[in-house]
Amino acid sequence: MRHVVETGRTVAERYGFDEIATPIFESSAVFKRTLGETSDIVTKEMYTFTDKGGEEITLRPEGTAGVVRALISGGLTQDLPLKFFYAGPMFRYERPQKGRLRQFHQIGVELLGVAEPIADIETIAVGAAVLDALGVLAKTTLELNSLGNQASRAAYRAKLVDYLTDHEARLSTDSKMRLKLNPLRILDSKDEGDRRIIHGAPQFGESLDAESHEFLKQVTAGLRALGIHYVLNDRLVRGLDYYCHTAFEFTTQALGAQGTVLAGGRYDGLIAQMGGSAVPGVGWAAGVERLAMLIDDAPAALRPIAIVAADDAAETPALILAEELRKQGFRVELPHRGNMGRKLKRASKVNARAAVILGSTELAADSATLRDLDSGEQSAIPRAELAARLAAYR
Repeated sequence: MRHVVETGRTVAERYGFDEIATPIFESSAVFKRTLGETSDIVTKEMYTFTDKGGEEITLRPEGTAGVVRALISGGLTQDLPLKFFYAGPMFRYERPQKGRLRQFHQIGVELLGVAEPIADIETIAVGAAVLDALGVLAKTTLELNSLGNQASRAAYRAKLVDYLTDHEARLSTDSKMRLKLNPLRILDSKDEGDRRIIHGAPQFGESLDAESHEFLKQVTAGLRALGIHYVLNDRLVRGLDYYCHTAFEFTTQALGAQGTVLAGGRYDGLIAQMGGSAVPGVGWAAGVERLAMLIDDAPAALRPIAIVAADDAAETPALILAEELRKQGFRVELPHRGNMGRKLKRASKVNARAAVILGSTELAADSATLRDLDSGEQSAIPRAELAARLAAYR
Protein backbone atom coordinates (compact mmCIF):
# COMPACT_ATOMS: atom_id res chain seq x y z
CA MET A 1 0.00 0.00 0.00
CA ARG A 2 2.87 2.36 0.71
CA HIS A 3 4.22 1.59 -2.77
CA VAL A 4 0.87 2.57 -4.32
CA VAL A 5 0.69 5.87 -2.41
CA GLU A 6 4.32 6.81 -3.00
CA THR A 7 4.06 5.97 -6.70
CA GLY A 8 0.94 8.12 -6.99
CA ARG A 9 2.63 10.98 -5.19
CA THR A 10 5.80 10.77 -7.31
CA VAL A 11 3.97 10.58 -10.65
CA ALA A 12 1.52 13.36 -9.73
CA GLU A 13 4.45 15.57 -8.76
CA ARG A 14 5.91 15.15 -12.25
CA TYR A 15 2.66 16.58 -13.60
CA GLY A 16 2.87 19.58 -11.28
CA PHE A 17 0.43 18.41 -8.59
CA ASP A 18 1.35 19.53 -5.07
CA GLU A 19 0.21 17.52 -2.08
CA ILE A 20 -2.66 18.70 0.11
CA ALA A 21 -3.77 17.13 3.40
CA THR A 22 -7.33 17.73 4.60
CA PRO A 23 -8.94 16.68 7.91
CA ILE A 24 -10.20 13.13 8.31
CA PHE A 25 -13.47 14.62 9.59
CA GLU A 26 -15.39 17.67 8.44
CA SER A 27 -18.64 19.37 9.31
CA SER A 28 -21.36 17.06 8.01
CA ALA A 29 -22.72 19.89 5.86
CA VAL A 30 -19.59 19.68 3.67
CA PHE A 31 -20.55 16.21 2.46
CA LYS A 32 -24.31 16.69 2.46
CA ARG A 33 -23.95 19.67 0.14
CA THR A 34 -21.51 17.94 -2.19
CA LEU A 35 -22.89 14.40 -2.26
CA GLY A 36 -26.58 15.28 -2.11
CA GLU A 37 -29.03 14.84 0.76
CA THR A 38 -30.71 11.93 -1.06
CA SER A 39 -27.57 10.02 -2.08
CA ASP A 40 -26.90 6.55 -0.68
CA ILE A 41 -23.61 7.79 0.74
CA VAL A 42 -25.34 10.49 2.80
CA THR A 43 -28.46 8.55 3.79
CA LYS A 44 -26.89 5.13 4.43
CA GLU A 45 -23.10 5.10 4.39
CA MET A 46 -21.65 8.13 6.18
CA TYR A 47 -20.17 7.81 9.67
CA THR A 48 -21.75 10.85 11.33
CA PHE A 49 -21.40 11.87 15.00
CA THR A 50 -22.17 14.75 17.32
CA ASP A 51 -19.02 15.98 19.04
CA LYS A 52 -18.69 17.36 22.57
CA GLY A 53 -19.51 20.84 21.36
CA GLY A 54 -22.77 19.71 19.79
CA GLU A 55 -21.47 19.98 16.23
CA GLU A 56 -22.38 17.27 13.72
CA ILE A 57 -19.24 15.90 12.11
CA THR A 58 -18.62 13.17 9.55
CA LEU A 59 -15.63 10.97 8.80
CA ARG A 60 -14.80 11.76 5.20
CA PRO A 61 -16.33 9.31 2.70
CA GLU A 62 -14.34 10.80 -0.21
CA GLY A 63 -11.61 13.35 -0.83
CA THR A 64 -12.88 16.02 -3.22
CA ALA A 65 -15.25 17.75 -0.79
CA GLY A 66 -12.48 18.44 1.74
CA VAL A 67 -10.18 19.84 -0.93
CA VAL A 68 -12.91 22.17 -2.22
CA ARG A 69 -13.80 23.25 1.33
CA ALA A 70 -10.12 24.06 1.92
CA LEU A 71 -10.01 26.01 -1.34
CA ILE A 72 -12.91 28.19 -0.16
CA SER A 73 -12.15 28.55 3.55
CA GLY A 74 -8.42 29.02 2.98
CA GLY A 75 -8.86 31.75 0.36
CA LEU A 76 -6.90 29.70 -2.16
CA THR A 77 -8.92 30.97 -5.12
CA GLN A 78 -6.44 33.87 -5.31
CA ASP A 79 -3.84 31.42 -6.64
CA LEU A 80 -5.77 29.61 -9.38
CA PRO A 81 -5.16 27.42 -11.25
CA LEU A 82 -4.24 24.89 -8.59
CA LYS A 83 -3.26 21.23 -8.87
CA PHE A 84 -3.49 19.00 -5.79
CA PHE A 85 -2.64 15.39 -4.95
CA TYR A 86 -4.03 13.76 -1.80
CA ALA A 87 -3.82 10.40 -0.04
CA GLY A 88 -5.46 9.00 3.05
CA PRO A 89 -8.21 6.96 4.69
CA MET A 90 -11.92 7.29 3.82
CA PHE A 91 -14.89 5.79 5.65
CA ARG A 92 -18.20 4.33 4.47
CA TYR A 93 -20.64 2.07 6.27
CA GLU A 94 -20.92 -0.64 3.62
CA ARG A 95 -21.03 -4.43 3.63
CA PRO A 96 -17.35 -5.43 3.67
CA GLN A 97 -16.24 -7.60 0.77
CA LYS A 98 -13.22 -8.07 -1.46
CA GLY A 99 -12.07 -4.62 -2.54
CA ARG A 100 -14.63 -2.81 -0.38
CA LEU A 101 -13.85 -1.93 3.24
CA ARG A 102 -15.46 0.37 5.79
CA GLN A 103 -12.13 2.11 6.27
CA PHE A 104 -10.44 2.24 2.90
CA HIS A 105 -7.72 4.38 1.40
CA GLN A 106 -7.57 6.56 -1.68
CA ILE A 107 -5.15 8.58 -3.71
CA GLY A 108 -6.55 11.34 -5.87
CA VAL A 109 -5.91 14.53 -7.80
CA GLU A 110 -7.88 17.73 -8.32
CA LEU A 111 -7.17 20.34 -11.01
CA LEU A 112 -8.99 23.57 -10.15
CA GLY A 113 -9.50 26.70 -12.20
CA VAL A 114 -9.16 25.44 -15.79
CA ALA A 115 -12.36 25.19 -17.87
CA GLU A 116 -10.72 24.03 -21.09
CA PRO A 117 -10.51 20.37 -22.22
CA ILE A 118 -6.73 20.35 -21.69
CA ALA A 119 -7.41 19.97 -17.96
CA ASP A 120 -9.47 16.83 -18.54
CA ILE A 121 -6.78 15.39 -20.80
CA GLU A 122 -3.99 16.05 -18.32
CA THR A 123 -6.02 14.70 -15.39
CA ILE A 124 -6.73 11.46 -17.23
CA ALA A 125 -3.09 11.30 -18.36
CA VAL A 126 -1.75 11.48 -14.81
CA GLY A 127 -4.16 8.71 -13.82
CA ALA A 128 -2.96 6.52 -16.68
CA ALA A 129 0.65 7.31 -15.77
CA VAL A 130 0.10 6.23 -12.15
CA LEU A 131 -1.45 2.95 -13.26
CA ASP A 132 1.39 2.42 -15.74
CA ALA A 133 4.03 3.10 -13.08
CA LEU A 134 2.35 0.50 -10.87
CA GLY A 135 2.40 -2.01 -13.72
CA VAL A 136 -1.39 -2.39 -13.85
CA LEU A 137 -2.46 -0.15 -16.75
CA ALA A 138 -2.63 -3.12 -19.12
CA LYS A 139 -5.12 -4.78 -16.76
CA THR A 140 -7.54 -1.87 -17.02
CA THR A 141 -9.83 -0.26 -19.58
CA LEU A 142 -10.44 3.50 -19.70
CA GLU A 143 -14.18 4.09 -20.13
CA LEU A 144 -15.22 7.60 -21.15
CA ASN A 145 -18.48 9.51 -21.52
CA SER A 146 -19.71 13.09 -21.86
CA LEU A 147 -22.30 14.49 -19.47
CA GLY A 148 -22.56 17.70 -21.49
CA ASN A 149 -22.78 21.32 -20.41
CA GLN A 150 -25.52 22.79 -18.23
CA ALA A 151 -27.93 23.25 -21.14
CA SER A 152 -27.42 19.67 -22.30
CA ARG A 153 -27.95 18.34 -18.78
CA ALA A 154 -31.17 20.33 -18.42
CA ALA A 155 -32.45 18.87 -21.68
CA TYR A 156 -31.47 15.38 -20.59
CA ARG A 157 -33.05 15.84 -17.18
CA ALA A 158 -36.40 16.65 -18.81
CA LYS A 159 -36.22 13.53 -20.97
CA LEU A 160 -35.22 11.40 -17.98
CA VAL A 161 -38.10 12.67 -15.82
CA ASP A 162 -40.59 11.91 -18.62
CA TYR A 163 -39.21 8.38 -18.93
CA LEU A 164 -39.03 7.65 -15.21
CA THR A 165 -42.50 9.05 -14.54
CA ASP A 166 -43.90 6.35 -16.81
CA HIS A 167 -42.15 3.75 -14.61
CA GLU A 168 -42.63 5.47 -11.25
CA ALA A 169 -44.79 2.69 -9.78
CA ARG A 170 -41.92 0.20 -10.14
CA LEU A 171 -39.18 2.46 -8.73
CA SER A 172 -37.77 1.84 -5.26
CA THR A 173 -39.00 4.02 -2.41
CA ASP A 174 -35.74 5.99 -2.42
CA SER A 175 -35.91 6.60 -6.17
CA LYS A 176 -39.52 7.74 -5.99
CA MET A 177 -38.36 10.45 -3.60
CA ARG A 178 -35.39 11.32 -5.84
CA LEU A 179 -37.68 11.65 -8.85
CA LYS A 180 -39.17 14.74 -7.21
CA LEU A 181 -35.98 16.11 -5.64
CA ASN A 182 -33.08 15.13 -7.89
CA PRO A 183 -33.94 12.66 -10.68
CA LEU A 184 -30.33 12.37 -11.86
CA ARG A 185 -29.54 10.63 -8.57
CA ILE A 186 -31.63 7.67 -9.72
CA LEU A 187 -28.93 6.92 -12.27
CA ASP A 188 -26.64 5.97 -9.35
CA SER A 189 -29.19 3.69 -7.66
CA LYS A 190 -27.92 0.27 -6.57
CA ASP A 191 -31.42 -1.22 -6.38
CA GLU A 192 -31.74 -4.07 -8.90
CA GLY A 193 -35.26 -3.06 -9.92
CA ASP A 194 -34.12 0.50 -10.49
CA ARG A 195 -31.14 -0.74 -12.50
CA ARG A 196 -33.44 -2.63 -14.88
CA ILE A 197 -35.56 0.50 -15.42
CA ILE A 198 -32.48 2.69 -15.89
CA HIS A 199 -31.17 0.32 -18.55
CA GLY A 200 -33.90 1.53 -20.89
CA ALA A 201 -33.56 5.22 -20.01
CA PRO A 202 -32.60 7.88 -22.57
CA GLN A 203 -28.87 8.28 -23.10
CA PHE A 204 -26.90 11.43 -22.36
CA GLY A 205 -25.55 11.52 -25.91
CA GLU A 206 -29.02 12.18 -27.29
CA SER A 207 -29.13 15.53 -25.49
CA LEU A 208 -25.63 16.87 -26.15
CA ASP A 209 -25.48 20.22 -27.95
CA ALA A 210 -22.75 21.37 -30.34
CA GLU A 211 -20.58 22.84 -27.57
CA SER A 212 -20.69 19.57 -25.61
CA HIS A 213 -19.83 17.51 -28.68
CA GLU A 214 -16.88 19.80 -29.41
CA PHE A 215 -15.62 19.51 -25.82
CA LEU A 216 -15.72 15.71 -26.03
CA LYS A 217 -14.04 15.81 -29.45
CA GLN A 218 -11.11 17.79 -28.03
CA VAL A 219 -10.74 15.47 -25.04
CA THR A 220 -10.69 12.33 -27.18
CA ALA A 221 -8.29 13.91 -29.67
CA GLY A 222 -5.92 14.78 -26.83
CA LEU A 223 -6.05 11.24 -25.44
CA ARG A 224 -5.31 9.79 -28.86
CA ALA A 225 -2.38 12.20 -29.27
CA LEU A 226 -0.95 10.87 -26.00
CA GLY A 227 -1.52 7.26 -27.00
CA ILE A 228 -4.07 6.68 -24.21
CA HIS A 229 -6.59 4.09 -25.36
CA TYR A 230 -10.22 4.57 -24.35
CA VAL A 231 -13.68 3.21 -25.07
CA LEU A 232 -16.84 5.31 -25.08
CA ASN A 233 -19.49 4.13 -22.62
CA ASP A 234 -22.76 6.05 -22.85
CA ARG A 235 -23.99 4.37 -19.65
CA LEU A 236 -21.22 5.91 -17.56
CA VAL A 237 -23.00 8.66 -15.64
CA ARG A 238 -22.79 10.85 -12.54
CA GLY A 239 -26.04 11.61 -10.78
CA LEU A 240 -25.26 15.01 -9.27
CA ASP A 241 -26.02 18.29 -11.01
CA TYR A 242 -22.57 19.79 -10.58
CA TYR A 243 -20.92 17.16 -12.79
CA CYS A 244 -20.52 18.05 -16.47
CA HIS A 245 -18.68 17.10 -19.64
CA THR A 246 -16.07 14.39 -19.00
CA ALA A 247 -16.79 11.33 -16.86
CA PHE A 248 -14.27 8.49 -16.87
CA GLU A 249 -13.32 5.26 -15.11
CA PHE A 250 -10.43 2.85 -15.34
CA THR A 251 -12.04 -0.56 -14.82
CA THR A 252 -10.70 -4.11 -14.55
CA GLN A 253 -12.00 -7.65 -14.80
CA ALA A 254 -9.42 -8.92 -12.30
CA LEU A 255 -11.21 -7.97 -9.05
CA GLY A 256 -14.66 -9.44 -9.50
CA ALA A 257 -17.59 -7.18 -8.71
CA GLN A 258 -15.43 -4.26 -7.55
CA GLY A 259 -14.13 -3.49 -11.02
CA THR A 260 -13.54 0.29 -10.82
CA VAL A 261 -10.01 1.13 -9.67
CA LEU A 262 -9.81 4.83 -10.63
CA ALA A 263 -12.73 7.13 -11.42
CA GLY A 264 -13.25 10.82 -11.97
CA GLY A 265 -14.72 13.60 -14.00
CA ARG A 266 -15.38 17.30 -14.39
CA TYR A 267 -17.37 19.12 -11.68
CA ASP A 268 -17.62 22.76 -12.74
CA GLY A 269 -20.65 23.46 -10.53
CA LEU A 270 -19.36 22.01 -7.26
CA ILE A 271 -17.39 24.93 -5.83
CA ALA A 272 -20.21 27.41 -6.42
CA GLN A 273 -22.66 24.95 -4.83
CA MET A 274 -20.47 24.91 -1.72
CA GLY A 275 -20.57 28.69 -1.44
CA GLY A 276 -17.46 29.61 -3.39
CA SER A 277 -17.06 31.36 -6.71
CA ALA A 278 -17.73 29.68 -10.04
CA VAL A 279 -14.42 27.79 -10.27
CA PRO A 280 -14.22 24.84 -12.69
CA GLY A 281 -12.66 21.60 -11.54
CA VAL A 282 -11.76 18.10 -12.67
CA GLY A 283 -10.23 15.22 -10.74
CA TRP A 284 -10.15 11.53 -9.90
CA ALA A 285 -9.75 9.16 -6.98
CA ALA A 286 -8.33 5.63 -6.91
CA GLY A 287 -8.69 2.89 -4.33
CA VAL A 288 -5.34 1.99 -2.80
CA GLU A 289 -6.45 -1.47 -1.66
CA ARG A 290 -7.82 -2.33 -5.10
CA LEU A 291 -4.66 -1.14 -6.82
CA ALA A 292 -2.55 -3.12 -4.35
CA MET A 293 -4.51 -6.28 -5.19
CA LEU A 294 -3.79 -5.76 -8.90
CA ILE A 295 -0.02 -5.55 -8.44
CA ASP A 296 1.75 -8.84 -9.14
CA ASP A 297 5.12 -8.04 -7.60
CA ALA A 298 5.45 -5.10 -5.27
CA PRO A 299 9.03 -3.89 -4.75
CA ALA A 300 10.81 -5.74 -1.98
CA ALA A 301 11.53 -3.83 1.21
CA LEU A 302 15.03 -2.41 1.52
CA ARG A 303 17.15 -5.01 3.32
CA PRO A 304 19.03 -3.65 6.33
CA ILE A 305 22.62 -3.90 7.45
CA ALA A 306 22.92 -5.47 10.91
CA ILE A 307 25.47 -4.07 13.37
CA VAL A 308 26.36 -6.83 15.85
CA ALA A 309 28.24 -6.14 19.07
CA ALA A 310 30.15 -9.33 19.90
CA ASP A 311 30.87 -8.34 23.52
CA ASP A 312 30.12 -5.63 26.08
CA ALA A 313 33.10 -3.52 25.05
CA ALA A 314 31.63 -3.12 21.54
CA GLU A 315 28.11 -2.05 22.58
CA THR A 316 28.75 1.70 22.46
CA PRO A 317 30.98 1.61 19.33
CA ALA A 318 28.26 -0.45 17.59
CA LEU A 319 25.65 2.14 18.56
CA ILE A 320 27.83 4.93 17.18
CA LEU A 321 28.55 3.03 13.94
CA ALA A 322 24.85 2.33 13.40
CA GLU A 323 24.08 6.03 13.72
CA GLU A 324 26.87 6.97 11.30
CA LEU A 325 25.63 4.54 8.66
CA ARG A 326 22.02 5.71 9.01
CA LYS A 327 23.17 9.27 8.37
CA GLN A 328 24.85 8.00 5.20
CA GLY A 329 21.53 6.57 3.98
CA PHE A 330 21.79 2.93 5.03
CA ARG A 331 18.93 1.06 6.65
CA VAL A 332 20.45 -0.35 9.84
CA GLU A 333 19.24 -2.95 12.32
CA LEU A 334 20.92 -2.96 15.74
CA PRO A 335 20.09 -6.19 17.61
CA HIS A 336 19.95 -5.35 21.30
CA ARG A 337 19.81 -8.56 23.33
CA GLY A 338 21.70 -11.81 23.79
CA ASN A 339 25.08 -13.11 22.70
CA MET A 340 26.51 -12.76 19.21
CA GLY A 341 24.76 -15.90 17.97
CA ARG A 342 21.37 -14.65 19.11
CA LYS A 343 22.01 -11.26 17.53
CA LEU A 344 22.93 -12.90 14.21
CA LYS A 345 19.67 -14.90 14.35
CA ARG A 346 17.85 -11.60 14.78
CA ALA A 347 19.71 -10.25 11.73
CA SER A 348 18.53 -13.22 9.68
CA LYS A 349 14.97 -12.83 10.96
CA VAL A 350 14.78 -9.22 9.69
CA ASN A 351 16.29 -10.35 6.35
CA ALA A 352 19.47 -8.32 6.76
CA ARG A 353 21.74 -8.34 3.71
CA ALA A 354 24.99 -8.20 5.66
CA ALA A 355 26.24 -8.06 9.23
CA VAL A 356 29.00 -5.84 10.58
CA ILE A 357 30.51 -7.55 13.63
CA LEU A 358 32.39 -5.51 16.23
CA GLY A 359 34.24 -7.02 19.18
CA SER A 360 37.31 -6.36 21.28
CA THR A 361 39.55 -7.81 18.56
CA GLU A 362 38.08 -5.57 15.86
CA LEU A 363 38.21 -2.50 18.09
CA ALA A 364 41.88 -3.07 18.84
CA ALA A 365 42.66 -3.33 15.12
CA ASP A 366 40.38 -0.39 14.19
CA SER A 367 38.50 -2.74 11.85
CA ALA A 368 35.21 -4.62 11.53
CA THR A 369 34.21 -8.07 10.36
CA LEU A 370 31.83 -7.90 7.38
CA ARG A 371 29.70 -11.01 6.83
CA ASP A 372 27.57 -11.48 3.72
CA LEU A 373 24.46 -13.12 5.15
CA ASP A 374 23.42 -14.61 1.79
CA SER A 375 26.73 -16.31 0.94
CA GLY A 376 28.19 -16.63 4.44
CA GLU A 377 31.50 -15.13 3.32
CA GLN A 378 33.20 -12.74 5.70
CA SER A 379 36.36 -10.67 5.85
CA ALA A 380 38.09 -8.11 8.03
CA ILE A 381 37.64 -4.56 6.75
CA PRO A 382 39.60 -1.50 7.93
CA ARG A 383 37.22 0.85 9.71
CA ALA A 384 37.98 3.69 7.28
CA GLU A 385 36.95 1.53 4.29
CA LEU A 386 33.76 0.12 5.80
CA ALA A 387 31.22 2.56 4.31
CA ALA A 388 32.66 2.11 0.82
CA ARG A 389 32.54 -1.69 1.11
CA LEU A 390 28.94 -1.55 2.39
CA ALA A 391 27.83 0.49 -0.62
CA ALA A 392 27.25 -2.75 -2.53
CA TYR A 393 24.59 -3.69 0.03
CA ARG A 394 22.78 -0.34 0.09
